Amino acid sequence: MKEGANKEKIFDPVRRRHVALTPEEWVRQQVIRFLHERQGYPLELMQVEGQISVNGQVRRCDIVVYNKAVQPAMIVECKQPEVPITQKVADQACRYNLTLQVPYIYLTNGRQHWVGRVNPEEQCMVSLPSVPTWQELNA
Repeated sequence: MKEGANKEKIFDPVRRRHVALTPEEWVRQQVIRFLHERQGYPLELMQVEGQISVNGQVRRCDIVVYNKAVQPAMIVECKQPEVPITQKVADQACRYNLTLQVPYIYLTNGRQHWVGRVNPEEQCMVSLPSVPTWQELNA
């Protein structure tokens, strides 16, 4: 972390630069560290705030994780700690998934976490007990 222009900043290892430290950014950086250090995800296969087009509108995904084949594999939607993980948050990630077609969705505010696997045949999400490891993501 560092001070800059009256704002605290935090280093984002994915974007390789310091960014403004907002409550949502703090959650995003904790998720990046968790995915990389605990679950084995390579930093170079993560994209932060990447733009996608959803129904003709430009949107930004908090984090998109790509698999070994460099195909989108997981959407991570981060909220600030005071924002509960609700159906509205899940709907936002699912709208992003209309474009990305990933098998995994992870929702978090740093306190509440939900992860699910998309079941395209039944058009539903199956809740998982934990975030898949890098090996499980690529199985």
